[in-house]
Amino acid sequence: MPAAAPLTFLPPRLDGRVLTLSRWLLPLWLRHQSQLTRLTVRHAERLLEAMERFQAGEARLLIAFRHPSVDDPAAMAHLFWKALPREARRRGVRLRPSPHAQFLYDRGIPLWAGPRVGWLLSRLGGCSIQRGKLDAPALRTARQLLLEGPHPLAVAPEGATNGHNELVSPLEPGVAQLAFWTAEDLRKAGRPERMVIAPVGLQYSFSQPVWPAIDSLLRQLEREAGLDSAPDPDPSEEALYERLLALAERMLTLMETFYRDAYHRPLPVAGPLPAGDAGQAALGDRLGRLLETALEVVESSFGLPARGELGSRCRRLEQAGWERIHPPGGNGVRRSALERGLADRLAEETERRLWHMRLVEAFVAVSGGYVRERPSQERFADTLLLLWDTQCRLLGGTPVDRPRLGPRQAWITIDTPIAVEERLEAYRADRKRAVADLTAELQHRLQGLILPTDLSAPE
Repeated sequence: MPAAAPLTFLPPRLDGRVLTLSRWLLPLWLRHQSQLTRLTVRHAERLLEAMERFQAGEARLLIAFRHPSVDDPAAMAHLFWKALPREARRRGVRLRPSPHAQFLYDRGIPLWAGPRVGWLLSRLGGCSIQRGKLDAPALRTARQLLLEGPHPLAVAPEGATNGHNELVSPLEPGVAQLAFWTAEDLRKAGRPERMVIAPVGLQYSFSQPVWPAIDSLLRQLEREAGLDSAPDPDPSEEALYERLLALAERMLTLMETFYRDAYHRPLPVAGPLPAGDAGQAALGDRLGRLLETALEVVESSFGLPARGELGSRCRRLEQAGWERIHPPGGNGVRRSALERGLADRLAEETERRLWHMRLVEAFVAVSGGYVRERPSQERFADTLLLLWDTQCRLLGGTPVDRPRLGPRQAWITIDTPIAVEERLEAYRADRKRAVADLTAELQHRLQGLILPTDLSAPE
């Protein structure tokens, strides 16, 4: 792998023609690519009211949405391009311009999805951001979009997908900080608008029973892990859970052996898992040690300290890797053939080391307790697909095209917007505490938007 050009900031270049074409193509994408046969929006009137105030010049609007799946951008597009105009027509409200939201997206997406995806995201009004560092150009642009942009700004405060329909990952403080900056900018400019955050919950459920598909994918992963499993025409939830736990334990054991033998890491040799809750706890302890070990392999290679929780360590390692593969100033410096060769070898070695970090990203969300406490087909699927991601990494692949277990429906729930203006005095008195409090409030709100597995909650 040769050393590449430096990673540059990709600014938004909103193009009305691209936006119009994307609106037209969205239903085809939802049905055929995402397999979403139905999208239900709950409390659309809350977002409609916020959009009316935004377009009337009474408020600036930040959309904070849950990010459980790679299909979330399509679901958010449906919310703004289809559901919100429909709700406006139903209530006799005129929205001009047509609803849209600009957004932040991970700068790494065009690296693995291709430059065409980066071009599209930019033309839809997206602003790239590097998550593992203080990305000043991205933050300045996001702040300007919030203050002056023609559309609201949408951000996923979890920072990345977590693969769980019914869990919210710890939120990053950036959304709260952006909101406070904008509220202060509005007040300093003597502008009358209020800064508000609209929490949006996203969740998916299957449109029909998919237990046979779950059983089939589980058997595939069992075969790849060297486990014997006979087809069961009518598998019980308990039997499927025990097999899921056994697969996770088998993968964990093989990976422990790998790090002991290949990297001489002092991981203990574990015995059989005890039954019940004790087994889940033991599996969790072993998984935590393994993930720590995998990250330490990369951190020691990059000369970075092991600091923070696993997610932040992954983002810091990713950023350090990018800076080795895409060295700053690489294009503007004349280098000899030998220097270029050494840079290429460093890039190759860095890519190999980042494999360990990607493995942690895939495996970190696996939890036996998530399925045990509510053994729905959605929770089975969430965990099984995370195990598929991990096995895909172990087999040398990239988990871009995940298996689709069946047609699904999306549930989009809008919460009452949070007024940031009311918190400004507290922010000025203690900025760190105010940002933490607003982040905690947003975490609570997003967790509260999660529907029960049967999704039978009333409208």
